[in-house]
Amino acid sequence: MNSFYSQEELLQLGLKDFGNDVRISKKTSFYGIENITIGNHVRIDDFCILSGNITIENYVHIAAGALLYGGSEGIELQDFCGISSRVAIYAASDDYSGTGLTNPMVSDSYKQLINEKVTVERHAIIGSGCTILPGVTLGEGSAFGAMSLINKSTEKWGIYMGIPAKKIKDRKKEILELEKKFLKEESRKSDL
Repeated sequence: MNSFYSQEELLQLGLKDFGNDVRISKKTSFYGIENITIGNHVRIDDFCILSGNITIENYVHIAAGALLYGGSEGIELQDFCGISSRVAIYAASDDYSGTGLTNPMVSDSYKQLINEKVTVERHAIIGSGCTILPGVTLGEGSAFGAMSLINKSTEKWGIYMGIPAKKIKDRKKEILELEKKFLKEESRKSDL
């Protein structure tokens, strides 16, 4: 028995759009699935929740137990992103300052909502247990140590960790050369 949806089952899910070589665990939960777009070569593992406006590009892996709350403004995961287990990404959140009520059982007119797009740029990798808050852009090639709280946008090619996440050093860019070689090899395979 295959734990991933078949191509026929993916067609029936009601995704906004999806590409080739998409593997989604049958244990994934979707809310607002009609607002979710998935590119090519994407894998989503068990017990993930995808909710709201979400765009996942190509060669992306989302590990078990990751939570993506796109809300109205959305989450964008660009090519070659890696989302480790138990990562939580919020493009929507209640404001906890005390100026409004909180939780989904309260009418929006009584809440102070924060809705800001989250962008995870190409080659960014997010370690296990990280939390990303609304309005953040994770720069291209940036990497985040486990359990980090990312509450501000980050520079490209930095390595970050902590609560809140702080840059500790630069990340090597050899990944870009590896990407070129990989895509060239994949192109040759598809030509056969």
